[in-house]
Amino acid sequence: MGARIRKFMRVLRDDLQAACDHDPAARNRIEVALGYPGVHAVWGYRFAHALWRRGGLLRLPARLFSQFVRALTGIEIHPGASIGPRLFIDHGMGVVIGETAEIGADCMLYHGVTLGGTSLEAKKRHPTLGNGVVIGAGAKVLGPVIIGDDARIGANAVVLDDVPPESTAV
Repeated sequence: MGARIRKFMRVLRDDLQAACDHDPAARNRIEVALGYPGVHAVWGYRFAHALWRRGGLLRLPARLFSQFVRALTGIEIHPGASIGPRLFIDHGMGVVIGETAEIGADCMLYHGVTLGGTSLEAKKRHPTLGNGVVIGAGAKVLGPVIIGDDARIGANAVVLDDVPPESTAV
């Protein structure tokens, strides 16, 4: 097995483990792999993102595949977004992650979260999340704001400004 495939398989295993670590209802990796739409959406993103990074004619299939995953999971992740290892999306329905969003390692998003833009210009227009960020159900983080490492965003919060590391925004 090639080094790239081994690395990709390690990333998929880490995504499974993140779900098991963050969800006390997760009984085992098989259940998570087969029944967790948040995990399916992240895996679909990882494939679409690999196509997106190659650019050119592969960007259309990347977008189409991401929309197929959206139809299956109810979670929309633009293939141009940058997502670190071990993202866990719990319940997931209605999550939207925009094209220029950046998500660090070990983050957790609940259902209904939007990492959205506030500009129509072709520039950085979506949030950047540090490592270990948790965003509660229904929260909207809008614009090119920075959410620091280990910050928490409360359910239904609307965040339009930067949030310092290890802080809570509600």
